[in-house]
Amino acid sequence: MTDKTDLQAAYGLRTPDDSRRLYANWADTYDTSFAAEMDFALPGAVAAAFVDAGGTGPVLDLGAGTGLCGAALAALDVSPIDATDLSPEMLAVARRKTIYASLFEGNLLERLPVRDGQYAGAVSTGTFTTGHVGPQALDEVVRILRPGGLAVISVHADHWQAQGFGAKLAALGNSIEQLDMPLVPIYGQRGQGAHKDDMSKLLMFRRA
Repeated sequence: MTDKTDLQAAYGLRTPDDSRRLYANWADTYDTSFAAEMDFALPGAVAAAFVDAGGTGPVLDLGAGTGLCGAALAALDVSPIDATDLSPEMLAVARRKTIYASLFEGNLLERLPVRDGQYAGAVSTGTFTTGHVGPQALDEVVRILRPGGLAVISVHADHWQAQGFGAKLAALGNSIEQLDMPLVPIYGQRGQGAHKDDMSKLLMFRRA
């Protein structure tokens, strides 16, 4: 499969097993072809928003993949950073970057092996998107944050509309505060193909 085909396949995923199969095959080329060729700007945007909003460690990178967002956070002197992902192959690539204090497999649609309130921050890039994770996983994001902890979660703009993120935020009610949702491009000027102009909301909030 080419990486453009991989991107189309990623948008068409339906189950966690589908994700495991796709990313097992994609892990070794994800950074060098997809992220570079598409000018994948979202990891840097999430990291910058986290720091600009006063985010601090310890941080959990949710759906960390190959560690692009973690690397952007580390470059901004955020630490410590942990990583979790559904794909062990993607985590193996992330581990080689030596930016994470710990890495572990986890499924955001289930309970992560994390204590309640363990983290001061949570970030996620490209996980809350078509074919991946929907708004139901926000309960788990809130659970792992300590009071006052900051989340910056990218949500594909089309996915936001289709999956009802607004209704989920309303249901979270007083458990979150300082809600902000800026819109940012997913890809930079070198992006190409049908998805080059795709946008993402940065779902930003603190646990009350």
